[in-house]
Amino acid sequence: MSRYDVIIIGAGPAGSTSALLLARQGFRVIVLEKAKFPRFHIGESILPQNFPLVQELGLEDALFKLPHLKKYGAEFGMGDDHNTTRFNFDSALIPGSNTFNVERALFDKMLMDQARSAGAEIREETSVKRIEKLTHGDCSVVIDGGETLSAKLILDASGHGTVVGRHLGIRKPVADTNLHKVAYLQHFDDVERLPGSEDGHPSIFMTSEGWFWVIGLNERKTSVGFVAHPDLIKQVGVPANRMLQWAIARCPVVRHRMRNAIGQSTNDVLADFSYTCKPIAGDGYFMVGDAGCFLDPIFSTGVTLAMKGAQQAARHTAALLKNQTTPATARREYIDFVEGSTRVFWRLIRNYYNHSFRELFLNGTGPHDVHRAVISILAGHVFPRPPFKLRWRLALFFFFMRLNQFIPLVPRRNRFSLLEQEPQELPQIMSAANVATA
Repeated sequence: MSRYDVIIIGAGPAGSTSALLLARQGFRVIVLEKAKFPRFHIGESILPQNFPLVQELGLEDALFKLPHLKKYGAEFGMGDDHNTTRFNFDSALIPGSNTFNVERALFDKMLMDQARSAGAEIREETSVKRIEKLTHGDCSVVIDGGETLSAKLILDASGHGTVVGRHLGIRKPVADTNLHKVAYLQHFDDVERLPGSEDGHPSIFMTSEGWFWVIGLNERKTSVGFVAHPDLIKQVGVPANRMLQWAIARCPVVRHRMRNAIGQSTNDVLADFSYTCKPIAGDGYFMVGDAGCFLDPIFSTGVTLAMKGAQQAARHTAALLKNQTTPATARREYIDFVEGSTRVFWRLIRNYYNHSFRELFLNGTGPHDVHRAVISILAGHVFPRPPFKLRWRLALFFFFMRLNQFIPLVPRRNRFSLLEQEPQELPQIMSAANVATA
C-alpha cells in the first residue's frame, strides 16, 4: 500500500492549487485525475479577486505565457436590445480590474504542471473506484487496477464527480428547482467583440428562458453558451447537442455578434447545476471548489471560489499535519470561510432570474452607490465575507428590487422570450474542415 500525507482527488484549479501549496511545504501529496490534460472545461472568465492569489502563488509569468484576454469589466443586456449596460471594475466601490479570460484547458494544465514541478505526484487518467476508509489520520482509496493508496487526509476536488459527497450520500440538488440548470456550450472563431479595452468583457444576454454568455478567450476564439432550465429542451423537442443553435437562431443580439462566426454546429452539454454537499469538511476530508457546491455560473465565480477555497483547505490541512490545530477547529473555520464567501453569490443568483432585479441591475446607477457595491461583489470582494459597506448596500439594492415590482424606480424593460421569436439560422456555423473546403 502506498502512503501519502494527502490524497487529492481531481487536478482542476482547486486540486492543483491545494497540491501546489502543500507540496511546497514538503508534504507528500498525490493527485488523482481521471482525465488526461489538457481537457475542455467551461469557467473561462476569472474574477479580479483571483489575480492576487495567482501572484501570491508565483504564477503570473506562467499565466501570461498562455493565450488570454485582459478583462476590465462585464457587459449585460437583454437578448433583443443592442443597447447594453457595461460595467468597469475600476468604477466599483472597491476598485480593481486586473484579471483575465483564458481557455481552461490551457490554464488548468498550467496549474497542474506547476503542482507537479513543486513535488506533487500527479496521476492522470486515474479514477478513484471507491473510498475504503475516511477517518482523520487514516484514509484510503482504491484506484484503477485495484491499487490501494492511504493518507492522513483526503481533499476532494473532483468537481461534479463529488467523490466524497457521493460516498457519504451528502450531495443534494438545491431545494429551489428554479436553480436547476443545463448549459449548452461551444467555442467559435470570429465572434464580434466590444471595441478597444472592452474586448475582454464577458457578455451576458438575458431571456425569459435563461441567458447567454459570450466570452473572448484569445485573439480569435470565443466561448459561447446558453443556460436554461432542463424543462426547456423537453418543451422545444430539440436534441441536446443542437440546443445552442436553437437558442442563437432566436436571439437577435447573440445572432448579430455571431454573424461571421465559424465553428461547430453542435454543442457540448453540462447539467447538474446548483448542488451542495454538507458538511463540506468532516472526519478525514475537505471538499474543495465544485466538489463541495456548484453555483449557476452567471457571475463567473467558479475558478475564483475553487482557488480561494483550495488555499484555505491547504492552510488547514498543513496545520493539521503539523499538529498546530484540532480537526474540529480546522473544519469549522473552513466551513465558515466557504459558506461566508458563497452565501452572497447564492442570494444574487436566486434574484438574478427576477425581472425586477434585471431592470435595476441594467439601469447601472442607484442611490448610495448601491450599483457600485454590486459591482464590487461581482469582482469577488467576498472573502471571507463581504465588508459591511457592501453588505448594507446590497441589502438596500434588494429592498429596491422588491419595491420596483410595484412602483417603477427605473425605466421598465420588456421581457424577451426566445419561444416567441422566429428563428434565423446562421448557415456559416459549421465544422472548420467544412469551412476550409467551402
